Amino acid sequence: MTESPTFQIVQPAGSPVDFNISPLGTPVVTARVVHLFEQLGIQDVQFLPTRIASHPEPWFILNPTRVVKCIDDARSRHVDYFKPEDGLPKKVGTYRAVHGMRIDPTKVEGARIFRPWGWLVALIVSQDIKEALEQDQITGAKFIEV
Repeated sequence: MTESPTFQIVQPAGSPVDFNISPLGTPVVTARVVHLFEQLGIQDVQFLPTRIASHPEPWFILNPTRVVKCIDDARSRHVDYFKPEDGLPKKVGTYRAVHGMRIDPTKVEGARIFRPWGWLVALIVSQDIKEALEQDQITGAKFIEV
């Protein structure tokens, strides 16, 4: 069986929209996104209430709870790992940089939303989530096939 494509969500520039990425890389979403994820029965995510001073409506931190070791180093344009000489012992063996990321879909194990092991700055969603976000006209998410 062929795996569905998966996509990384990338934050566009501009004013607040339904799907935002904070300066620290944290996804922050509106109640519309929470409701959609509930309708889809998505399990591997937590929604933590938060506030944005300039916007009184409810906001939520989207916290994906699943991490999958799936980055395909050979197919990615460029990967670089932390080494002992970098002086960050806790990071040795994790990704220092990933450009043109590609994943091995056989390692995704049916996950619908997750972060890739070693490169937690990326948020990856399945084809069905991407299509649902687009169909409900959730603003702010841009997708790159990985």
